[in-house]
Amino acid sequence: MIYNFDEAPVRENTDCLKYDRREEVFGRADVIPMWIADMDFATPPFIIEALRERLNHEILGYSFRPDGYFESFITWVAALHGWEIQREWIEFSPGVVPALNICTHAYTSPGDEIIIQPPVYPPFYGAVSDHGRRLVFNPLIETDKGYLMDLEGLRRVITPKTRMLILSNPHNPVGRVWTRDELSELAEICHEKGIVVLSDEIHSDLTMPGVKHVPLASVSEKAAMMTVTCMAPSKTFNLAGLSTSSMIISDPDLMKQYRATLVGLHLHLGNIFGNVASEAAYTGGREWLDQLMQYVEGNVDLVMNFCRDRLPVIRPLRPEATYMIWLDCRAMGMSGTGLNRFFVDHAGVGMNEGSRFGPGGEGFMRMNLACPRATVQKALEQIENAIKKAG
Repeated sequence: MIYNFDEAPVRENTDCLKYDRREEVFGRADVIPMWIADMDFATPPFIIEALRERLNHEILGYSFRPDGYFESFITWVAALHGWEIQREWIEFSPGVVPALNICTHAYTSPGDEIIIQPPVYPPFYGAVSDHGRRLVFNPLIETDKGYLMDLEGLRRVITPKTRMLILSNPHNPVGRVWTRDELSELAEICHEKGIVVLSDEIHSDLTMPGVKHVPLASVSEKAAMMTVTCMAPSKTFNLAGLSTSSMIISDPDLMKQYRATLVGLHLHLGNIFGNVASEAAYTGGREWLDQLMQYVEGNVDLVMNFCRDRLPVIRPLRPEATYMIWLDCRAMGMSGTGLNRFFVDHAGVGMNEGSRFGPGGEGFMRMNLACPRATVQKALEQIENAIKKAG
């Protein structure tokens, strides 16, 4: 089946955060919304059909995750990522962001240190500092060709109070897919120091054609026994509203600690529609995903070529994964709120301000490309016109 990503459903007046909260977020309701990481493309029809079929049964009571839920996920991870996981390693979370906070409670105590590698997904910060833990930065290294993990810097910032590192793999917002060698060295360092790694791999399915994601826990036995992996169908299949994700934890002690915290917070049951949608996604989603990422890559190509030919003041970084693109706008001579307001007030485009991603994000913007190509073209032309007028 051929899927049409040039069309997208109307999202206004559907209680859609991305569209219906634009005035609150940007101060005007008419911006092109290219911010929060969900897609304007319709959730795949085979998922919608599975949900409709479940609704034919008139009771929506307490439920559990059936065999098909686990089997479809195990098969998916093996097929896409070459990682053979076992059913007893899989546990539920009501989303990856809740998982970050659950793991902070499960594996650390107040006053402990947790390392993150900015610029990075903003909820990483709150998952540490909101719970009385100490946030430690190991910033990425920016190079002419992209970003690297500072593994020597990591060794320097680890102290006897360091208990956990939160990894973004693939990295949001810079779009890096970490290599096996990079992940192996990270695992060696953390294993040597007795540090648990919480690996946020929610974007793992969204690699560009020809790029292979490497799960951290798959690189070695040492890595497997110190890694807590978060995966979800939500970014991949536009299911964020169903609040369903999977934790993969092969170490029995780490699993016991996670499960005790999850159950203690009464968050373990999940929701029936998340179960149904996940199984449908992982059972029938490969062809749809392949076509999606080919289309997203076309949007990336459009941004790269447009900026090269018509917007040289903006330097986009080609992502290896995710449908977000990291725009280096430092040559525009603005920063922080001023840069964001320029795009909103003069170009009518609403993106994520780079400074919200922490150190190293100043002067950057994150643009969501999970939308029809015509939307990307319109946004780029509005930015071009705004810069010309300001020039």
